[in-house]
Amino acid sequence: MSNDPADTGSDNARRFDAIIIGAGQAGPSLAGRLNDAGMKVAIIERHLVGGTCVNTGCKPTKTLVASAYAAHTARRGGEYGFSTGDVVVDMPAVAARARKIILDSRKGSEDWLVGMPHVELIRGHARFTGPDTVAVNGQRLTAPKIFINVGGRASVPDMPGVHDVPFMTNTGIVGLDAIPEHLVVVGGSYIGLEFSQMYRRFGAQVTIIERQDRLIAREDPDVSQTVREIMEAEDIIVRTGADCIGFRPHADGVTVSVNCTEGSPAVTGSHVLLAIGRRPNTDDLGLEAAGIVTDARGYITVDDRLETSVPGVWALGDCNGRGAFTHTAYNDFEIVAANLLDGGDRKVSSRIQGYALYIDPPLGRVGMTEAEAVKTGRRLLHSKRPMTNVSRAIEKGETQGFMKIIADADTQRILGAAIFGTGGDEAIHGILDMMNAGQPIDALRWAVPIHPTVSELIPTLLVDLVPNG
Repeated sequence: MSNDPADTGSDNARRFDAIIIGAGQAGPSLAGRLNDAGMKVAIIERHLVGGTCVNTGCKPTKTLVASAYAAHTARRGGEYGFSTGDVVVDMPAVAARARKIILDSRKGSEDWLVGMPHVELIRGHARFTGPDTVAVNGQRLTAPKIFINVGGRASVPDMPGVHDVPFMTNTGIVGLDAIPEHLVVVGGSYIGLEFSQMYRRFGAQVTIIERQDRLIAREDPDVSQTVREIMEAEDIIVRTGADCIGFRPHADGVTVSVNCTEGSPAVTGSHVLLAIGRRPNTDDLGLEAAGIVTDARGYITVDDRLETSVPGVWALGDCNGRGAFTHTAYNDFEIVAANLLDGGDRKVSSRIQGYALYIDPPLGRVGMTEAEAVKTGRRLLHSKRPMTNVSRAIEKGETQGFMKIIADADTQRILGAAIFGTGGDEAIHGILDMMNAGQPIDALRWAVPIHPTVSELIPTLLVDLVPNG
């Protein structure tokens, strides 16, 4: 740390032009822009640079998904005209591959931050002591601009017996270097589904337990049903409508109660993964000392430009409840940087939400679900095609899923779409880009896509739009 007297005031607080709390996806990029603008910046990180995405989220999980996909494809060799013999997964090698990608990515971010001439990376836990001041490592830091980018963590609800048994969350399971005999996944949404299919392909027996009456209940029923069919086709047991989830120790691991109305009332597994939501890392920041308002779930309340209830303090990424993805966190950075440094007027409300579920095949989603569109009361157009009608899917031998589009009949604008099938996480961007550009259906309908691709069916989908109902 610098001992320059100019860095401190009479109150002994070190002065900066900006303070960033958290080095996840938005923090380092914002530090880079502020550094380039000549501003003196402190970026404070209490744990691991890179946040969830680099350390326990996107990077390691998609690396593991890729290993699981390779093993699954090798087992299907006979369908493609070759033989591999028995496919044996070397889980320590799989875990080491993911670990290397984590460490390489983290080091890249750390080196980038350390190399910025006007930025100081401070290791420690920051807490607000006032609206423009934080304390870290026994020192006080102050700045007219403070940016909170503290991310989130797995939620562990107070379910009966949960603290009496060993369990994993996404943080722990990404480092697992052994294949569970029987993995019980509590939570049938995005994170739980990815790990369920992944570990089934590694060789574990897998059971999914979901409280709702269907998987990923925020999606349309046809998506939920197709996901279930994909899971069950790989011999994953799916238990929905689990209305009395509880835990107790067992000689073979953990027994998880499900319900008493259908099927076995309990499941015993060697390992348990809790994948039942996320919560923001805002409960130990001293937000009350600064007067920063949060909602009932602990998310920091922000306006359309991501400023909190305290002028001069912004919240970016998962902690603001305005997006739960790496790409929305990065877009938060873009919005703030554009407004503060480029004279822009960017708003969160202008963002069209897109995301993906990375099971195999992946689900790419943008905009409204069909159910959400119906609730608006608009006159709607609808089109849907199975992946069995997509040449690229047939040629790859990957025909599970479907694609569908919902549009406004009066404005001729696409409201939402799902591409659930091979390449869906990439192909969805053709629709997302047109929605962002505010273009009518015909602008995409008359595009000439490349054959053979998944994207080439998008104009056909648009030609087939009919009134919904």
